[in-house]
Amino acid sequence: MVELATPQAASKFRSEIKPTWCPGCGDFGVLNSLQTACATLDINPKNLVVVSGIGCSSNLPGFIHSYGMHTLHGRGVAVAQGVKLGNHDLTVVATGGDGDGYGIGVGHFVHAVRRNIDMTYIVMNNQIYGLTTGQTSPTTTKGIKTKSTPGGNIENALNPLGIALMAGASFVARGFSGDANGLAEIMTKAIAHKGFSLVDVLSPCVTYNKMNTYAWFRERVYKLADKGHDATNIEAALKASLEWDQRIALGVLYQVERPTYEQQDPALSEFGPLVKHSLGLSDNDWKAVVQEFM
Repeated sequence: MVELATPQAASKFRSEIKPTWCPGCGDFGVLNSLQTACATLDINPKNLVVVSGIGCSSNLPGFIHSYGMHTLHGRGVAVAQGVKLGNHDLTVVATGGDGDGYGIGVGHFVHAVRRNIDMTYIVMNNQIYGLTTGQTSPTTTKGIKTKSTPGGNIENALNPLGIALMAGASFVARGFSGDANGLAEIMTKAIAHKGFSLVDVLSPCVTYNKMNTYAWFRERVYKLADKGHDATNIEAALKASLEWDQRIALGVLYQVERPTYEQQDPALSEFGPLVKHSLGLSDNDWKAVVQEFM
């Protein structure tokens, strides 16, 4: 068990900007859990960078007291990788939704996983496109009727946890926004992990997804830790990732230690973060380069 920070300690990560999500949105729980996790790890807000793509969930960087970047649709993970490689002394967290991360951004997701860059990716998976008012997403359950599939979704849902495991992830977990403390504990472990960490969060959309509700999830979720799950066993992790409909596993499915991208790249491991590398330019040359972009 992780001893979590108090709400008072977590308050230092509250932004002056109030969240604009629909009342009851699961993303509120994700935000609160992330703030608690950062406080638990005693991260300095000045050393935290939260990067997102586009979508309801991608508004999160504006609601947490840290450095943040609101980037392009599906490109949050790509930018977050650049931030980490530029200065790997920073704690880098990418946030987004299932449409953003598992749709247009799935290519960046897979390659970030296999590189094992030391960053955390939190995906608020509501199984619907919420910002555009309720279309089928890559994780929408087959058969569900949406604005884009009035006759029922005919596509199989993507399994992001299975994809991450097969791409070589060193940390894969699933949380539920209806379990704030459990989710905060998972996030704390994910951020502390050295390597790429995926936290897929079941985050209900109360406005457009009338099937996958809080009640629906509460009837099905269970905690892997209560079942003696071995998080170093990839076969057990894959089995848990395939569970759905009747039983849904929560917790750390898989965690192993292996070298990060930064540790293996000589330019980064021997000479430190790129931001600290000398460009070999004189003051006049540097000013001339800057002037070209002014």
